[in-house]
Formats: sequence, structure tokens, C-alpha cells
Amino acid sequence: MNRVWVRQLLGVLRLELRKSFLSRRGWWIWLLAAAPVLLSTSHWLFEARRTAVHHSLGEDSMIFAGIFEFYYLRMGIFFGCVGIFSNLFRGEMLEKTLHYYFLTPMRRELLVVGKYLAGVAAAVVLFASSAALCFLTIGRHFGPAYSDFLWNGPGMAQLAWYVAVTVLACVGYGAVFVLCGLLFRNPMIPAAAVMVWENLNPFLPALLKKISVIFYLKSLSPVEVPVPGPLAVMVVVSDPTPAWLAVPGLVALALVLLAYAALTARHTEIGYSE
Repeated sequence: MNRVWVRQLLGVLRLELRKSFLSRRGWWIWLLAAAPVLLSTSHWLFEARRTAVHHSLGEDSMIFAGIFEFYYLRMGIFFGCVGIFSNLFRGEMLEKTLHYYFLTPMRRELLVVGKYLAGVAAAVVLFASSAALCFLTIGRHFGPAYSDFLWNGPGMAQLAWYVAVTVLACVGYGAVFVLCGLLFRNPMIPAAAVMVWENLNPFLPALLKKISVIFYLKSLSPVEVPVPGPLAVMVVVSDPTPAWLAVPGLVALALVLLAYAALTARHTEIGYSE
């Protein structure tokens, strides 16, 4: 990559980071990231005022694992990535500002990469910090016992994996939705289809399970959460993908989708009248 491309890429990054963090349309994404932290902090403060704790540290750890899988992976990060990445191009088309980028002497592949990296940075900052804060506060009312769990037990290793899975979720879903924003006039329709597919994953045959992002993310999660209630009998059990295969697999999937998005951008024509 020559110096001109590097300067152009950094210029797109600066502009898009400002838009990602300061956009008025993205206020609800901040709420998605803040909601579990508010709940875990409330739990900490409420339990700290009680004279006796009626649950164990292991239960709090399992509760966070449930929050991470059913809220962060299936809702918070998913919808956050829909909001951040699908609007990278579609939002500018609606605001009739995309042509300013297209009129500059810059390869459109660089534009796609710059916007994608800015979206990944915004999503990771919001949701990785949210997951880390939620993990660190949910058991804080146990005092020294929780500190011992973090520093002398499996706590910090679990936290590292939760943050890593969050980053990979932002990378994977980000690539999916930046492509959706380029291919579809209404990205919400493919986003709804992807959501249905991802949430049906536990009930799909073992081969179909692997055609999803959530399967690999669950394989990397440090604490397994069983499917509750009568739905458990419908779950198809399959061996999780090992980390050495799941991590490069997700990265490779993101690169393939991003490459296709870059090729799509090369042939994209602006029609603000649509």
C-alpha cells in the first residue's frame, strides 16, 4: 500500500469515527451498550446493602454468561452492528452526501475498508467496554471473594475471552451488515432474515449450524449456557469448533464479505431519487 492510499485511508477513518461516535442517529446504540452495565451496577449496589447474600458467586458468573449470550450476542451487538454498519453507505445515500466521497480521487475499495474499520472501532469500544464493565460489576458485592475470583481464579481469563468474543462478533456482524448496506435499499429486511437464522442456530442440524456467526462465537465463550425450558429437547447437540479454527474462520469470513463489499462499491451508482 503506497503512502497516498495510507493517507486516504486515515482520512476516511478520522471522518467516519467522528460520525460513528457523534451521530444523532446512533443514540440508541449507546443505550444498547449501557443497559446491561446499569443492571449489573444496580445489582451490585442493591446486594451490597443487604446483610446477607442469597446466591453464590457461581450463580452470578452463570447469570453473566446468560446475559452475554442472550443479550450481547443475540441482541445488543447484533442490533448495534445493524445500526452502525448498514448505515455506513445507506445512511449517506439517504442524506445525499455519498457523492462527495465518490467524487474524490480515491479507490472505492479504500473507502469500504476505511468505513468498515471505523465501524469496527466504534462497535468494539462501545460493546467490549460494556461487557467488561458488566462482568466486573455483577459480582462486586462479594468483595474480597470476587477479587480473589478475578486475580487468583478463572475470572480474568473469562473476561479476556468475553472481550475477544465481543471483538470477533463486531468484526463478523460488521462485515455482514456493511455488505447489506451496499446491496439492499432497505437493509432491515436482510438483517431480519439474518437474525432469524442466527436465533434458530441451536435447533439446526450440525452442518447448517456452521453457516452462521453465532455458532463460532458460542464455541469461544468461556461458560456454556444451556437452553432453558422445554426448548432444550429441541436442541441439536454438536461439538463446538476449537478456538484455533473458529477465530481464523470468523476473520476469513469477514475478509471474504468485505472483499465482496469492495467489489460491489466499485460498481455502485448513486441514485438519490430512489
